[in-house]
Amino acid sequence: MPASAEFRALAERVCNWGRWGADDEIGTLNLVTDAVRLAARDCIRSGRACSLAMPLSEASPQTGLMHGRINPLRTMVAINAPMGPDPSACRYSDDVVVMGVQAATHWDALSHVSFEGRLYNGFPADQIDASGARRCGIERVATLATRGVLLDVARALGVERLAPGTAIGPAELDRAVRLARLEPRAGDALLVRTGQAALYRAGERREYSVGAPGLCMQAAAWFRERDVAAVATDTLAFELFPSDETAVALPVHVLHLVYMGMLQGQNFDLEELSRLCASSGQYAFFLEASPQPLARAVGTPVNPVAIF
Repeated sequence: MPASAEFRALAERVCNWGRWGADDEIGTLNLVTDAVRLAARDCIRSGRACSLAMPLSEASPQTGLMHGRINPLRTMVAINAPMGPDPSACRYSDDVVVMGVQAATHWDALSHVSFEGRLYNGFPADQIDASGARRCGIERVATLATRGVLLDVARALGVERLAPGTAIGPAELDRAVRLARLEPRAGDALLVRTGQAALYRAGERREYSVGAPGLCMQAAAWFRERDVAAVATDTLAFELFPSDETAVALPVHVLHLVYMGMLQGQNFDLEELSRLCASSGQYAFFLEASPQPLARAVGTPVNPVAIF
């Protein structure tokens, strides 16, 4: 079944191909200018910092829904091993980790998704091969430091956690904006809270329910109109899942990553951040969320930090 006419119209409306040149590989992160970063400093008032990363654990957040996205498996490979023949000299311990790069709190690279044979900016999908991403790999993103804004949709709707199947569109985003009492501006990174993070913390492994809440297609135009640089959520799928909006699988991924060139993050733990924002009334902060520069990777773990 072909993509719906609504999807096609939205894709054309939000498309950023060529906006920053034919060779551009970072998309909306071009909106995070030096001036944008300088302005973001004004959000720092107390210096308090809050990590938005879930623990790297064998227990969570992945539940087996996505093939190959194994939770981190950490193994000790050296335990108090001697550095030389003298037993009283320095000894060292080392460990290794095997994990899916998108298994924990992570950013999706623009190379993560293709559609109809194309990546962001019209690059052919065969730029992804067994060696990884030759175009739009996550290492193209040197830094991500900008103003972050929490859009606490769950709190704005008066619930602890959005119910399964709840679609987040312009109306829900507008309610979260009114709760925050500020307007998103060009170059912002928006963090959309559904309340799901509590289900995926270490030691609370649960199956990802069919009909999970998430962003719907119409949100893409809302982000595009405001020139948002990046969006992250506290869910595994990011978008409404499963979606019945169009025949396209993961339509929001396609609109954001392929057409808009907008970085998107998943499994952000926004619970402490939500409490801090609600108690202080401050929903904007300086966000440092630069990805690990894994060469040719289509995603990467990240430890985002919000500074108030």
